[in-house]
Amino acid sequence: MTSRAVAVLSAVLLALVAGAAPAAAAAAATPATVVIVAPHGSDRAAGTAGHPMRTIDAALRRLPAGGRIELRGGVYDQRARLVGVHDVSLLPYRHEHPVLSGAGLVAPSGLTALIEIADSARVTVSGLDVTGYRTEQLDVTPAGIYVHGHDTAVRIVGNHVHDLGNDNSTLGSFDIDAHGIAVYGDDPQASVTDLAIDGNEVDHLHLGASESVVVNGNVDGWTIARNRIHDNDNIGIDAIGFEPTLKGAYRYTELNRARNGVIAENSVARIVSRGNPAYWEGGSGAAAWCNCANGIYVDGGTHIVVRDNVVTDDDIGIEVAAENPRGSADHVLVSHNVVTGSLFTGITTGGYCNGAEDCGDVRTGTSHDNVFDGNWLRGNNRLDDGSPELLVQYYSSDNTFTHNTIIATNSAHVVYGTVPSGSEQRNRSDHNSFSAVGVRAAQLEFGWSGHTYTGFAAYRHATGQDQHSTAR
Repeated sequence: MTSRAVAVLSAVLLALVAGAAPAAAAAAATPATVVIVAPHGSDRAAGTAGHPMRTIDAALRRLPAGGRIELRGGVYDQRARLVGVHDVSLLPYRHEHPVLSGAGLVAPSGLTALIEIADSARVTVSGLDVTGYRTEQLDVTPAGIYVHGHDTAVRIVGNHVHDLGNDNSTLGSFDIDAHGIAVYGDDPQASVTDLAIDGNEVDHLHLGASESVVVNGNVDGWTIARNRIHDNDNIGIDAIGFEPTLKGAYRYTELNRARNGVIAENSVARIVSRGNPAYWEGGSGAAAWCNCANGIYVDGGTHIVVRDNVVTDDDIGIEVAAENPRGSADHVLVSHNVVTGSLFTGITTGGYCNGAEDCGDVRTGTSHDNVFDGNWLRGNNRLDDGSPELLVQYYSSDNTFTHNTIIATNSAHVVYGTVPSGSEQRNRSDHNSFSAVGVRAAQLEFGWSGHTYTGFAAYRHATGQDQHSTAR
């Protein structure tokens, strides 16, 4: 990909998401009608500050034309279902601190949440404490906030989602699931669109095989920005395609992909799968666990900008790939992120083979036409197992790596790495800065197209890459 092509892709992606994604701070339209709810109110009450109602669902029935539900401080042992509503905001009363708690609730089978939004328009959930929704059952998926169906102009802003999840301890089971904030576009006839997940804190979740914050399937035009996501045992932010969110004839179509989105200015820290039973691989000690949790993951998504995030101390910093063998991750711009302290590697793209050395049968999808530009990577591969700061795996083609600063700190001094017998094609690298702590350019390790080179000059001469890059 030429420099002009990189610039064009960057401009196109930014224009797409600027037009399709919402202004994250915007609020839903709020008519004058206000209903006040309190933990010890009555659903027969007037719904005023002095005479509040008790349940959110009953308050919704008072707002057929929309309005605000304001929650007084205290603990609410109830689920809220905002289904088929419009022009509704759910927020605290003045500066009080309402807590939606699942501690006294039993999560039923399937995916359910303390706050559910479905088939709705112009809905805001803001400023709430969402916690305590837990299970120990397989095939039960508790979530803090769950958006699904077809929805327009949903704003999830400034909430604290924490200390919930699935506590089942079955080692190696991928039927353990939970979410912090989940958006599933599961209607093939209409997408979830104009979505903002902005300024939330999401932490201390037991997620099993699922994610802290996720957009999955038919979600078209969205922003995940300025959130603090930390101390969870699986993926921090995920944009997914090709799962059975849409089924049948729709599954392998463009409709079933998170697309036209922005992941920006988030802080994602300490996303680590060690101790998560879903990622137990046998044996004991630290080696028994897969170091598989991404800070930010684009898994089968398309036309997405990942920019200006700070990603620290996760298993893997940022990954662009497609787990489904019929899928791809493409037209993703990963730009000006800071990635440090990853256990395995800082940035990675491409597929993997689940241990098959020759990779003769495709186990995962492809990564193509993505741009990794202006990122700063340092101190990744804390495992010190020889893995690189930036890893290119199988089935990776037409990707571009430019203007990145890569500083290796592991004992092997590996800045770039590619898998042996790699199948990548037409990837391009240039205008980068490479270094490793304590050594010179002649000792840096580079992997490219399945080959390993010691020294910047040897790598550049053999591959023709990075002709305008520097190493020191």
